[in-house]
Amino acid sequence: MTASDRSTLLAPGLEGRAETVVTRALTAAALGSGTADVYATPAMVALMEAAAVAATEDHLAPGETSVGIHLDVSHKAATPPGSTVRATATLVAVEGRKLTFAIEAHDTAELIGEARHTRVIVDAARFEQKAHAKGERT
Repeated sequence: MTASDRSTLLAPGLEGRAETVVTRALTAAALGSGTADVYATPAMVALMEAAAVAATEDHLAPGETSVGIHLDVSHKAATPPGSTVRATATLVAVEGRKLTFAIEAHDTAELIGEARHTRVIVDAARFEQKAHAKGERT
C-alpha cells in the first residue's frame, strides 16, 4: 500500500470506540498506580489506546498494524467500580505512517480523561521479529 492509497483509507475524522466496566482489577489499588479504589489511570490509558486501534484497524493493509509511540494524557475525574467507561478516539492527522488521535473518556456522569495519542503504522511481522531479536541478545 502506498502513502496515497493509505491517505484515501485513513483520513481525519475516523472514529473508534472502546468500553469497559470498572472492576476491582482495574482500580488503582489493584494495578499499583495508587491505593484508591477507583478506576486506574493505566487502565484508562489502555482503553484509550484500544479506541485508537479500533478507529483504524479495518483500514490498514494486510500485515500492517499500528504501535503507540506517544501519549499525552490527563485523568480528570475519579470513577468507582461498577461504572461503565467509554473512550472515543478521533483521527485528527495523518502524516505518512504517523497517525494522531484526540481521545476522550467518559463515565456515565462526566468527562474523566483526555489524550493526544500518536501511533505509527508498521509491518507487524518485521516489528515483532525485531523486538524478539532484541530479547534474544539479553
